[in-house]
Amino acid sequence: MTGETDLKKLLASMTPELLDGTYVFATLGPGVLQPEGLDPVMIFREREGTTLIVTEDAASAAGLAASFRCRMITLNIHSSLEAVGFLAAITARLAGAGMGVNPVSGFYHDHLFVPADRAQEGLGLLHQLARDSAG
Repeated sequence: MTGETDLKKLLASMTPELLDGTYVFATLGPGVLQPEGLDPVMIFREREGTTLIVTEDAASAAGLAASFRCRMITLNIHSSLEAVGFLAAITARLAGAGMGVNPVSGFYHDHLFVPADRAQEGLGLLHQLARDSAG
């Protein structure tokens, strides 16, 4: 199961879905353990510390300082990790609307973290991109 690599098919066939919940980005310094019971949707380790994407409620309950209130949009198409230009086309469309985005690629799908107050707008832009790519 390697996923789709054809850019036109990826764009035309994606079905963006806005997931429930508001997320935030938090960080733990080097050597700081993740709070017990915290279930991040993403963990990424860098030299400066560990980045966690967690629900806003979970971050608050764990006493974590957080930033970037966002919503998660999942692009429901199995994109290959070797696909060329998929996220570039998507982020360019959102950037054209002045919207920042933090993309995360999983094995099966790509996920976009967009500003919470612009999530519906972002979803609409992605649906329009899919329609434009299908024609």
